[in-house]
Amino acid sequence: MTGFGSAERSECGVTYSLEIRSLNNRYFKAAIKLPDSLQFVEAKVERSLRDRLGRGSVTFTLRLRNESAAAGYEVNQAALSRYVSAIAATHVPDGVQASIDLAAVAALPGVCQPPVIDEALREQQAGIVADLVGTAVDCLLEMRQVEGRVLRGDLACHCETLGEHLDAISKRAPVVVEEYQERLRSRVATLLAQDKYELEQESLMREVAIYAERSDISEEVVRLRGHVEQFNNLCDGEEPAGRRLDFLAQEMLREANTIGSKSSDATIARHIIEVKALIDRLKEQVQNVA
Repeated sequence: MTGFGSAERSECGVTYSLEIRSLNNRYFKAAIKLPDSLQFVEAKVERSLRDRLGRGSVTFTLRLRNESAAAGYEVNQAALSRYVSAIAATHVPDGVQASIDLAAVAALPGVCQPPVIDEALREQQAGIVADLVGTAVDCLLEMRQVEGRVLRGDLACHCETLGEHLDAISKRAPVVVEEYQERLRSRVATLLAQDKYELEQESLMREVAIYAERSDISEEVVRLRGHVEQFNNLCDGEEPAGRRLDFLAQEMLREANTIGSKSSDATIARHIIEVKALIDRLKEQVQNVA
């Protein structure tokens, strides 16, 4: 499901700005962007996002603006002295005057180093990031809930229409056997009329029974109804149900295919086509559910 959440906090001259974006995905996939000084919290951030968001393509971006004196890099005096000594000892051709640019020397590797963060400061920063994540995820989930209510209405509408088609199939199924019996009786009677033979009632009933057994779809209809009912219950629940809904939609399609293959009736076939189209819409929408 799509969503966006943000949070900002200032502490001791340091401003933390966080943005979290979520897009549809069958699985959880996080892209976490942190300042170099906060890389140590990446594992905790990912675990927190996974626990609360369930699934989706999540982009996590944390920006840090440090306006305190502690933001300044420390100068490695030993490295600086070594660079200066090496430059001073370099032979300069006659007639060439050279000077040492400290700004250029300071940019050399190892001269300026980021300040060392002690354990107490690391714990403080980790706590701040955790609070920001909680606030931003709350905003994102609120946005997801708005989308979820719209999706729930759409899924419920599809399920209701699917149930109507199942009602029509259930009413039609017994009639199919009766019509087959009458067609069979009429055709046999026409073929035997000239020779004045009579068809044994037992043989006719045996053939009708075989057809009824082969085309019986009652079990599949009951299972499909059960899947639809469970689908609705999951949609009304509080727990994340995206993966289970996806599985149920696959099972619903399997039952619909079985009904279509067992029944040779044109009316039932038309209803099954509509049922399969509805299930495909459910499968598509379920990909947006967390």
